[in-house]
Amino acid sequence: MKPSHLFILESAVAVSLLTGELASPSFAQSADAALAINAGTSSASVKVTDASNRAWFIQSSSNFVDWEEVETIQVYNGIYQCSGKPLVSGNLFYRASVVASSFESSVQNALRLPGFLFNYAQPTLPPSFNVPPIVQQDNTPANNPVTDAGGTLGRVLFYDKRLSFNKTISCSSCHQQSHGFSDPRKFSPGFEGGLTARNSMGLSNARYYQRGHFFWDERAATLEDQVLQPIQNAVEMGMTLSEVRTRLAAEPYYTNLFNRAFGSSEVTDQRVSRALAQFVRSIISTRSKFDAGVPVGFSNFTPQENLGRQIFNGQVGRATCTACHGTDNFVPGPNINNNGLENPYVDKGLGGITGRPQDEGLFKVPSLRNVELTAPYMHDGRFKTLEEVVEFYNSGVVAHPNLSPPLRVPNPPGAPLRLNLTAEQKAALVAFLKTLTDPNIATEPKFSDPFNYGN
Repeated sequence: MKPSHLFILESAVAVSLLTGELASPSFAQSADAALAINAGTSSASVKVTDASNRAWFIQSSSNFVDWEEVETIQVYNGIYQCSGKPLVSGNLFYRASVVASSFESSVQNALRLPGFLFNYAQPTLPPSFNVPPIVQQDNTPANNPVTDAGGTLGRVLFYDKRLSFNKTISCSSCHQQSHGFSDPRKFSPGFEGGLTARNSMGLSNARYYQRGHFFWDERAATLEDQVLQPIQNAVEMGMTLSEVRTRLAAEPYYTNLFNRAFGSSEVTDQRVSRALAQFVRSIISTRSKFDAGVPVGFSNFTPQENLGRQIFNGQVGRATCTACHGTDNFVPGPNINNNGLENPYVDKGLGGITGRPQDEGLFKVPSLRNVELTAPYMHDGRFKTLEEVVEFYNSGVVAHPNLSPPLRVPNPPGAPLRLNLTAEQKAALVAFLKTLTDPNIATEPKFSDPFNYGN
């Protein structure tokens, strides 16, 4: 007979029991925490999920009388796990209970930061980024330049679930690094499970947007304004700024981080805003296949990719992609655009903010950098693949009074443009869009989750 095990999860609220075979993972859950133990033949891995970020004392016993300590752990950002804990033969029992006092959450034990500051302030940029027109797209305000210490603080805030009411959602929940800082879901769940009204936009090169406004409807005048709004949104994170200040000020590691970034440990709304904005502006993509091709005349491209590039630039066929996705950042100039998704628009975009008919269907145009990673597409996530997006612009643009001029034809007046691309040309255009993928963005340590989750 295989040995069995019993798992006990004790919290201030409830006790829950589960039994099973030793070789199987087991799970126990109370009203406010969960314990999962995956026991092998000689060792076990233990995972505690606890949004309250408490300290837990985990013990094992073979007789329910004599208990041995397995691990005392502090949950820092909702989850902590450890592995390789030795097991004894025969029946085995585990229990986990809340420790009366938590460990101090210092920078050293709560975070996994290097002994040096990552370079956020002076990224290596291609020559074209330092001259017009790209240099004019930079929306960094004079009073909030990106600094290494500010970017570090912003990174921690970006991943900190304490910024949501029940400590279950962070900025990174809807802007995931592996997906170009977007969300693979059509709409993102908030702290109580409610869904956002729009798809989460990718953040790559958000620093380079000439209009300087943020959100799909551009309701935020600056990035500094934008980063505080999801925190206070009733669906997304459900907090007040005063609650945010109180929570952050209570964390010892923020004392160090705020002092480093701003010269004192004081937590203010403006400092939270500025640090988050600095981190987002530091997410710059410049190491794609496209970037490598610029100085060598795209000799590194396949014939298919070069055909796609020529179609994108209007050198082959009728496409007008560069009108809304210009420069090496693939963003528009001074205009906000209506791309003819439907008529009338269910979501009126800027028109929903201003109430003006001439603004209906106007939405911010995001950068195409890392577009391969940011599916689904459009403000409502209606397209699952790049192939669907290309087909829409090829044959599906809808006539609308506000349809942007690059998507119209002269005759009949106002009719939507049809590209009439062949299957080969559509595949080439998709292949070109994939050359804009910078694999470093999805794995770059300085953009990753800095919290200590155990293993």
